[in-house]
Amino acid sequence: MPIMQVHYPEGALDGERKSALAHRLTDVLLTMEGGAKTPGGLGFASVMFSEVSRNDWWIGGRTDAAHVAPPGKFLVRVTVPEGYMNKTHKTEVHAAVNSAILEVMGGVPDPNQGASALVIIDEVPEGNWGAKGQTISLAAIADTVGLPKNGERFKWVRAYFAAKAKQYASSGYPTDTGGLLPREPPSN
Repeated sequence: MPIMQVHYPEGALDGERKSALAHRLTDVLLTMEGGAKTPGGLGFASVMFSEVSRNDWWIGGRTDAAHVAPPGKFLVRVTVPEGYMNKTHKTEVHAAVNSAILEVMGGVPDPNQGASALVIIDEVPEGNWGAKGQTISLAAIADTVGLPKNGERFKWVRAYFAAKAKQYASSGYPTDTGGLLPREPPSN
């Protein structure tokens, strides 16, 4: 259930570029979901754009491009469920988002190209996602988007939450504390 929020300077994206970037970032989201080009995966793939007034975006104490690398200012916040990505997955997302921006925006070759396109990954603790008025778990999200729970990605997720559960238990946290992957019935 990753979500991308793209902040960009006023006038930087025309309709065609915005559409192209939305499509490229949707592909990144679906890849993050393990290639979930399913109805459930597509239903979770949200990309939102926020245009920021040029007078409201300051870098290095200035609103001009004096400290901005090509192709310009971008801030992309990627919101994902906690425990969903290891360091390698996060690096892949940083690279893919930056690549999408560079491809769509074009520009002149520059050794600092893309340095002003910042990508921040925000992890939402387990138990804080909701849909249809109900709390949904990472396991439920995996089911909805078609991510197999017997694959390597979900194996890592389970290991992450098992370690977290041990830490919580050793610290005396209540067993219904948010942020722990709910137990699932044993598979046959």
